[in-house]
Amino acid sequence: MRKAVFISLWKKAKMYNPQLTDDGKLKHLLSIEGLPKSIITQILDTAESFVGVAEREVKKVPLLRGKTVCNIFFENSTRTRTTFEIAAKRLSADVINLNVSTSSQSKGETILDTVDNLTAMHADMFVIRHAQSGAAHFIARHVKPHIHVINAGDGRHAHPTQALLDVFTIRRYKPEMHNLRVALVGDVLHSRVARSEIHALTTLGVPEVRVIAPKTLLPEHVEKMGVHVYHDMAAGLKDVDVVMMLRLQNERMTGALLPSAQEYFKTFGLTQEKLALAKPDAIVTHPGPMNRGIEIDSSVADGRQSVILPQVTYGIAVRMAVMSILAGNN
Repeated sequence: MRKAVFISLWKKAKMYNPQLTDDGKLKHLLSIEGLPKSIITQILDTAESFVGVAEREVKKVPLLRGKTVCNIFFENSTRTRTTFEIAAKRLSADVINLNVSTSSQSKGETILDTVDNLTAMHADMFVIRHAQSGAAHFIARHVKPHIHVINAGDGRHAHPTQALLDVFTIRRYKPEMHNLRVALVGDVLHSRVARSEIHALTTLGVPEVRVIAPKTLLPEHVEKMGVHVYHDMAAGLKDVDVVMMLRLQNERMTGALLPSAQEYFKTFGLTQEKLALAKPDAIVTHPGPMNRGIEIDSSVADGRQSVILPQVTYGIAVRMAVMSILAGNN
């Protein structure tokens, strides 16, 4: 499958919304962009009802009993794949984890052949992670009507469930979202998480979203997404309520975008001194995995204002919510 095909499909996806049924219900979760506030809120509200499942002696509900969920990861991601697997099992689904590196894909089978074979095994839901932007959209256009597709990250395009679990975490600690200032710090250029975060925050009515990064790590015309751009941490962090740190996507970088990791940490790494510029009750998030001493100091990552571990816990509830809503919209 050529990269150009995925990019073309991604651009075409902006012309219509394949995520929604004709009556406006969620059919697939491919991107935050284009989702109405009502559906985002529905997912967050549904996730609230699943948070307590983890505290039960039997951590299961029967909502996906008899359903089969396939995790198809063309890129490695232990945290995302594991939380999707736990979420599906807590909903009582059967789960198949496809190890693409040892599958027929490595022998020349196309992505659609892989999907068709899993469909023939009566799979009901596909969780897709792929290095190419538009891959999840492409698969969603070719599956049978009863099958749902969830994008677990595609190229630089989108990572919708990560954005949803992040805004869920923010809402838990800062419920008055219409009064918040939120700052995203770091590698916005290569981050699918950042794009999804910005769409989620602005759709939910957060009045001020800031991005703080060196010019080399910002997309062109990023301000058109409705964000305020800063190249200085002191100015960008002043009086913010939420600091969302982003991972340096070294595997996606080409060329010398940064002088050194040490210089980056000195200028854009989050330390206690820099965090003190935000509001005293500001919270710190990070989608993980963290590069301690490069993006964030350990004293901040493990400090009282960090909500990084709760993010992981809430991620299971949010992914349970997405899958349960999709299964209920057949």
